[in-house]
Amino acid sequence: MYGMHNAISQMPFGYEWIFIIVIIVVIFFGVKKIPELARSFGKATAEYEKARIEAKKELEQIKREDKIGREKLEEIAESLGIDYTNKNDVELRKAIDGAINKEKGS
Repeated sequence: MYGMHNAISQMPFGYEWIFIIVIIVVIFFGVKKIPELARSFGKATAEYEKARIEAKKELEQIKREDKIGREKLEEIAESLGIDYTNKNDVELRKAIDGAINKEKGS
């Protein structure tokens, strides 16, 4: 255990560490591949951001549609004389369906 701690404490930090990583990348990929890798990384980052923004917009749209849906349900319930204050959307839909079916049966 002492040997592992000693090895970790002797690892380079700062600019030396960055320089070593750059040298390893150049040796591994070659000088000509580095710009291509950077472009690929940039494109991947841009795609990630675009997907994140799109997902956020879709979530906001779903929230707006859900709110509009609740408002419409409340309007229908009010027109049918149904108390909607203590009901969630599923219960309110069932009550509206029941009231409509009751009116059709009459």
